[in-house]
Amino acid sequence: MDVFRDLLFGFSIATLPMNLLFCFIGVLVGTLIGVLPGIGPPAALSLLLPVTFHVPPVSAIILLAGIMYGAMYGGSTTSILVNIPGEAASVVTCLDGYRMARQGRAGAALGISAFGSFIAGTVSIFLLIFLAPTLAKFALRFGPPEYFSLMIMGLSILVYLARGSIINALIMVCFGLMLGTVGLDNMTGVTRFTYKITSLMDGLGLVQIVIGLFGVSEVFLNVERAFKQEVLKTKIKGLLPNREEWRRSIFPIGRGTIIGFFLGVIPGMSVVIPTFLSYTLEKRLSKHPEKFGTGMIEGVAGPESANNAASCGTLVPMLSLGIPTGAATALLLGALMIHGLRPGPLLMTESPEVFWGVVASLYVGNVMLLILNLPLIPLWVKILKIPYHYLFPLILLFCIIGSYTTNNNSYDIIIMTIFGMIGYLMKKLDYEAAPLVLALVLGPIMENAVRRSLVISDGDVTVFFTRPISAFFLIAGLLILFSPLFLKKTRVSAELRTGEE
Repeated sequence: MDVFRDLLFGFSIATLPMNLLFCFIGVLVGTLIGVLPGIGPPAALSLLLPVTFHVPPVSAIILLAGIMYGAMYGGSTTSILVNIPGEAASVVTCLDGYRMARQGRAGAALGISAFGSFIAGTVSIFLLIFLAPTLAKFALRFGPPEYFSLMIMGLSILVYLARGSIINALIMVCFGLMLGTVGLDNMTGVTRFTYKITSLMDGLGLVQIVIGLFGVSEVFLNVERAFKQEVLKTKIKGLLPNREEWRRSIFPIGRGTIIGFFLGVIPGMSVVIPTFLSYTLEKRLSKHPEKFGTGMIEGVAGPESANNAASCGTLVPMLSLGIPTGAATALLLGALMIHGLRPGPLLMTESPEVFWGVVASLYVGNVMLLILNLPLIPLWVKILKIPYHYLFPLILLFCIIGSYTTNNNSYDIIIMTIFGMIGYLMKKLDYEAAPLVLALVLGPIMENAVRRSLVISDGDVTVFFTRPISAFFLIAGLLILFSPLFLKKTRVSAELRTGEE
């Protein structure tokens, strides 16, 4: 009963006029970001993060969370109408969604995408309500060694699940940890890697780095590609799915919700993976798997539910353990710390209005998205017709404004530009930015945890292995990180034995 009492308290916070306004702005901007190809939630969050510095912490996190899951809704619109995913998690929606649109069933595809996302979001919010407090109570047993080992495991999972090379992802993690050491040492007050530049004494700004890596680099890349999207010229009608479409979609929505939420909880798990797993499962369970890719509504309902559920699942470790699962949640974690809050198991007791207000706002935002999404589809179609060469100067302008207004310092624009070029080169060379951002956010926390652990143990490094929870996380992380080597060795041995036979 305590959970329902706390949830009612959360709704009393989320339904305040100011918080409703911020929730509305968040989901509207998030949907727009999802609709526009090539921007993505991390860039949008980094652009609007400076705006939240002058508002209460609850309103700030409600706004940023609204952008994050609003983008999941909007990404399906471009996938279905343009065959270009507005957001990475909507890639798989292109396979059947665009085919449905070409068959004159764009309305049904958009409708089931919106309703499926709403159902998945609602179920995931209730799972979040019950799982996050339980996880937080368990995390109260954690000391500095446990937190350090948990973060090592989280980074190891992220490296293991990286889209490209594991070595490349590991390089990005190391680069992010190095960037996190710039500035004043918290324990000794000694400056590190500042090169007598006063602006670097507070460290490299998270906002400037993320705007550069995701916003500026994406503009450079899209200008180079000069892609032209052609919006499907068809009349969108029948947004409410009929009875047969509901019958075929209800179980994929349920399975996608469960897959998305529980995979989203795993630190380092990309939201793209649950969508592909959902699509593969629906194809495997279908009586007509050969028809997938030709306009099957199950191929839209399952993945769209999975990606929305995963976006809620990612908030569980972030709110209850203080462990972000990707670039977007790393920015949310950064926002909480900027506002003087301590993400993790103590957030519920120290700032219950933030935790329960944000959780309740997720449901309010889901209702807003359902009401907004279907009527605004004609508007999104018109926006999609705007040529990119008109959009990119505006995006760059917002990047510069967002970067400068954080500290009113021109050096921040230089840092943003440098990391914009670094991000561009990373994308050209197939290096992911998410491991770098996650390591940058976790780096200072990990450093404090390891140093406090060594102070507690009088410099004895075995403290990480003698405490059971810490040892479990550390060994699990190391096994995950080095498992590809063992698997490769086993595969080579098997091939040699086969060759000898």
